[in-house]
Amino acid sequence: MARCYTEVLWWQSGGIISLAKYVTEHRKAVEHDLLTQTGYTFDDIGRTLSWGAFESFLSHVRPDSAIISEENPDVGIWASALKTNAILADIFDVLSLINTNLMAIGSGKRGKMPKPYPRLTDRTPDNERHIGSDPLPVDELQKWFDEKRARYHARNSTSDNTRDPGVTRGTGEDNK
Repeated sequence: MARCYTEVLWWQSGGIISLAKYVTEHRKAVEHDLLTQTGYTFDDIGRTLSWGAFESFLSHVRPDSAIISEENPDVGIWASALKTNAILADIFDVLSLINTNLMAIGSGKRGKMPKPYPRLTDRTPDNERHIGSDPLPVDELQKWFDEKRARYHARNSTSDNTRDPGVTRGTGEDNK
C-alpha cells in the first residue's frame, strides 16, 4: 500500500510542522489535489481552510490522486479511470470478436473483423480533438477560476459557519 500522510504523522510530532514537511516533499502533487478536489490553494490554509481540515484532506486522499501517484506510481496507474477505460475497451473488443465469430458459425461465411473500440491513444486527423483556437488571456483565466471557486465555496458552505470567522454561530450576525 502507498505510504500516506498518516504514516508520516505516526512517528513525527508537531502537527503543523509535519504538515509543512510533507507539503515541502510533495508540493506540486498536494497543490494539484488541493485545488482540483477542494478549490482551495495554499494561501487558504490557516485562513478559510483550517490546519485540521488540511490534515484531514491529506489523510484521506483518493487512490487516483496526484499525491498517491507520486508516492506509489503503480497504485496511481491502476486507480486511474484511464486504466479502467483501457480494460473496458479491451473487453469490448474481445466480445465484438466473439460475437462476429458466433455469427459466422451460424451463417457458414467468414466473419468480418469488427472495428476496435476507439482509444485515447489512437489519434488520427479524423478523430483529433481541438478545443479553441487561441490561448486564453490570463485575466480571463483568473476571472473564470475565481467564479468557479466562488461557486464551489457557495455550494459546499457548512451550516456551522466555520468558513467565515466574522459570523456568530447560529445567528448569522457579525461579531462586533
